[in-house]
Amino acid sequence: MSSRDDNQQWRLARRPAQGWPTDGDFELGRTPIPSPGPGQMLTRTRYLSMDPYQWGRRRAGLEKPGEVCHGRTVSQVVASRLDGYAEGDFVFNTNGWQTHGLTGEGISAFGYMFPRKLDPDAAPLSTALGVMGMLGLTAYSGLIVQCAPRRGETVLVSAASGGVGQVAVQLAKQRGCRVVGVAGSEAKCTHVVQALGADACVSHRDPAFAEALADACPDGIDVYFENVGGAVFEAVLPLLQRGARITLCGVITQYGNMDGANPRDAWMALGQPTFDRQGVQVHDLFVGNFVEAHQARFLEEMAPLVAGGEVTYREYRVEGLSRAPEAFAAMLAGDNFGKTLVVVDEQG
Repeated sequence: MSSRDDNQQWRLARRPAQGWPTDGDFELGRTPIPSPGPGQMLTRTRYLSMDPYQWGRRRAGLEKPGEVCHGRTVSQVVASRLDGYAEGDFVFNTNGWQTHGLTGEGISAFGYMFPRKLDPDAAPLSTALGVMGMLGLTAYSGLIVQCAPRRGETVLVSAASGGVGQVAVQLAKQRGCRVVGVAGSEAKCTHVVQALGADACVSHRDPAFAEALADACPDGIDVYFENVGGAVFEAVLPLLQRGARITLCGVITQYGNMDGANPRDAWMALGQPTFDRQGVQVHDLFVGNFVEAHQARFLEEMAPLVAGGEVTYREYRVEGLSRAPEAFAAMLAGDNFGKTLVVVDEQG
């Protein structure tokens, strides 16, 4: 934990050369805590979100060596010169991998310009990074807005016990679908069925995974929420029904590839013959495209479901900013169970 007199931060040490994160990719440093200028506020990070897209940004060069690593956060206002925000307010913002950050005018890093005030009495603060945040909006946008599942259809969700997957499973069940999950262990599959309400769940580590998936989807697959790629996607292809819809959220198994190919392009090339033959609709999912048009409706619909226990969620918490690279690597490797959060300063 950082002293209250300085700002602890993880910076990108180099443009990643390896397929998956190593200790040499990040460097820990300390700087003076900044002061907010006109139209800015200083916030202290409470929770830091770990998400697969962050690795794609770094490998693509969207973050430069020496820059603070990007990450969405729940923070508390320390000092404000930004209209509408006062000391003590809680916000969803993008402080990144650091204990303190500035939000507002002139702060150009992705997401900094759009803080959202949070009510700690309405929902636990950490849910703003999960089921009540961009993660939940991702599941809602991909499943409901893009794929529009209909009652009785079979919906398959890969990485079903992960942050986005667990929400997608429950939203599909609420719309009367038959829901099948894919997860990485029997314990996770049990959770997907018993806690999230899926009709079946298959472990992708099963040596007979393709056969098990076919048995779990006897009528084929109408909607596929893609988070994984690789062998899971290959097993899905022959099961797609004519007119099936796919939302391409991520292909995490391919984010460590060393061939320089764009994982999404490689994914599309593999599936294109089936897509053309079956009339499959593929929707590329970038949640930022849905914030303005759908976030308010999503929050309105999701809040009572979470408050009433109709939508549940599981968090994988790692204590301390010093362990951020460890938490990040565990999330990419699938060693997490639920939404991965770094608890930076829970008590404030």
